[in-house]
Amino acid sequence: MTPDPIATTASRQPTVRDQQLRRAAEDLEATFLSEMLKSAGLGESRSAFGGGAGEEQFASMLRDEQARQMVKSGGIGLAETLFHSLKERNDD
Repeated sequence: MTPDPIATTASRQPTVRDQQLRRAAEDLEATFLSEMLKSAGLGESRSAFGGGAGEEQFASMLRDEQARQMVKSGGIGLAETLFHSLKERNDD
């Protein structure tokens, strides 16, 4: 007998708690990547013909958004590892 596809699909739907855990894991990975981008010098103002104070103020926002897009594109796998660890801990 083949499994009911509707029941199988319904059982695979993530719970609200799983969605919250995944969001937290992705946020943490994005924060980590943003700090790595900062350490790599992304967003530092140039000495000659730089954007001045405005560029310095908005550089962190640019890094944060770039990090979020990196996570959205698959990231480095940190969010997935964190999610499974948090889920395992939550299920106990």
